[in-house]
Amino acid sequence: FQIRFAGAADSSVQFIFYQPIIHRWRETDFFPCSASCGGGYQLTSAECFDLRSNRVIADQYCHYYPENIKPKPKLQECNLDPCPASDGYKQIMPYDLYHPLPRWESTPWTACSSSCGGGIQSRSISCVEEDIQGHISPVEEWKCMYTPRMPVVQPCNIFDCPKWLAQEWSPCTVTCGQGLRYRVVLCIDHRGMHTGGCSPKTKPHIKEECVLPTPCYKPKEKLPVEAKLPWYKQAQELEEGTAVSEEPSFIPEAWSTCSVTCGVGSQVRLVKCQVLLSFSQSVADLPIDECEGPKPVSQRACYSGPCSGEAAEYTPEETQLLYGSFQELDELYDWEYEGFTECSESCGGGVQEAVVTCLNKQTREIVDETLCVSTRRPPQLLKACSLDPCPPR
Repeated sequence: FQIRFAGAADSSVQFIFYQPIIHRWRETDFFPCSASCGGGYQLTSAECFDLRSNRVIADQYCHYYPENIKPKPKLQECNLDPCPASDGYKQIMPYDLYHPLPRWESTPWTACSSSCGGGIQSRSISCVEEDIQGHISPVEEWKCMYTPRMPVVQPCNIFDCPKWLAQEWSPCTVTCGQGLRYRVVLCIDHRGMHTGGCSPKTKPHIKEECVLPTPCYKPKEKLPVEAKLPWYKQAQELEEGTAVSEEPSFIPEAWSTCSVTCGVGSQVRLVKCQVLLSFSQSVADLPIDECEGPKPVSQRACYSGPCSGEAAEYTPEETQLLYGSFQELDELYDWEYEGFTECSESCGGGVQEAVVTCLNKQTREIVDETLCVSTRRPPQLLKACSLDPCPPR
């Protein structure tokens, strides 16, 4: 290097130079075939070569340079002609006793590290060879390098974990003031199916308070409360008590007939825990412990009249004198709702009217309407029905 100094007295000049690469890897020719006939294999290798002296040196000299990448061995089949029958055996080269070509073998995949949301599973692989007798034994991995190495790790269960899906809120339980509204919350998997596995800690709440802007006013009662109680309570039961909602609730079925034809017997009924699935508009049965609150009774006593002789009959005048007062719990005949008429429309919204009958409160039989007090007949009760929209033409 020749330098012309033209800077300040304290200047410095730095020179950087690299030693040239003089050692490189060189691929060898194929070694002799592993068998003289009947099919064998032969391999190449790599050797460290000195470019100045043109001779092979120790491998460690080629490891000094990162740019030097050692070639992978190549493998090919050879001497595929069948062995002569006169020989009766296949000659094996003295440096190798294995046949046919080496191959990768793997163990089964381990269980996934996560049941959902993406995990990993692993396995181990090894290079093996099979001898003439069919015995398999492990060998050095470089003998299998002629084929791609099998993966030892892979992702698994990459689908989403189950998650809570909340349905739409129901209307408020009141028409004025403060009430509650409910919704169905389901655990849905990645296929959209109802399943389990969601965390209870993250479950959305299924009920909340709701306040309507309309204030509530209590109308002035014209009759004593007791006089209104029987049909009012029954109307509440018909409208609300047996309707399946989006909140799990007890739904009682109709009472069975009395177990005896006279005297005191018993009646039974089936009480189910059911919920309305709003997304499919279908009713599903749930375990009894899914419903909150007191369970309605499933058995009660019933009276079918005296067993000795015929029951006494009364004229309407005597009935009015004996049972015509407003003592609802003690009278023999009274008005009751007995279900609803058929819906006026099959779709698009219709109306059902509650059927009012005169019943014998002890035998539960329908009697002539003249036996019930006409002034105490309950008012007309209507409810909406067939609310699903009509299908297109």
